[in-house]
Amino acid sequence: MERCSSLKGFLSFMVLKLISKKNMSGQEISQEIKKRKGIKPSPGTIYPVLKNLNRKGFIEEIGYKGKTKRYKLTKKGKKELEAATIQFCQIFYDMQEEFKRCCK
Repeated sequence: MERCSSLKGFLSFMVLKLISKKNMSGQEISQEIKKRKGIKPSPGTIYPVLKNLNRKGFIEEIGYKGKTKRYKLTKKGKKELEAATIQFCQIFYDMQEEFKRCCK
């Protein structure tokens, strides 16, 4: 099974995490990332990630809200998110003190 283990995969991890909380469109995901990180990813960044996650079967299109396509997490996506979360924690567990200092 593939994991979101690299920094390149971190955006995929974030997108899966956000969609796991509620069904979202690409625009809503971009807005949420902007709220959390201060920078809004461009459509050229978000939509290839959504396409890749959809191709892998981690998310699926659930129709439209107006003219906006929405996505939901699949069972396979839930398993991937759980595994990726465990791996993320294992990778960064020893950095807890640094996170506390820089993430106040």
